[in-house]
Amino acid sequence: MSIRSKYEAELALVFNKLIAMCRAVETAIEKSVTALVKRDRDMSAEVISEDKYVDNLEHEIEQDCLKILLMEHPVASDFRDVSAALKMITDLERISDQAADISEIALQFGDEDFIKEPEHITLMAHLAIDMVKDSVQSYINRDIELARSLDSRDDRVDQLFETVKGDLVELIRKDGKNADQAILFMMIAKYLERIADHAVNIGEWVEYAVTGCHKIG
Repeated sequence: MSIRSKYEAELALVFNKLIAMCRAVETAIEKSVTALVKRDRDMSAEVISEDKYVDNLEHEIEQDCLKILLMEHPVASDFRDVSAALKMITDLERISDQAADISEIALQFGDEDFIKEPEHITLMAHLAIDMVKDSVQSYINRDIELARSLDSRDDRVDQLFETVKGDLVELIRKDGKNADQAILFMMIAKYLERIADHAVNIGEWVEYAVTGCHKIG
């Protein structure tokens, strides 16, 4: 096998692990919000525990990428592919951490009824999951238009966050006893907003891998 063929095989391995990491992250987000809605403490605990799997994948992909860079003197496009993958796994690992954080917050809710049904939080989670999935898929397929679409989709998540925040502030105004739950819901919504931001970051690294230009800010 030529060095070039070996390089391409190693990069394909990175792609496959990236997809596995992405799927684990998607599952973590979905389970964290499902556990919140259903008051499923065992599921929350699972998300926290399974974060280690994503951490291990991040480490494996880091090692694979370093191995690729040591195989030969990479041309510019090779270097961009590997550099983008290294940046992307950092974002994916942080998303997994934030899903675990959501699960930890979910465990803080008592047995009393929710002050507000978390329908907007659930919608934020669905949108964020799709963004994460598409961000990694855009890298695998070198689909720059899909990567660029993430920025405008993030606007919808931001709008939902503002809706959640407004609703919770109003509930606190009506009754100060709502404050404890309102703070927990606000923290969860903020984590989901950050997850969407990480998906946008991944999209920006995809654009760098394809074009050599990285959007700043």
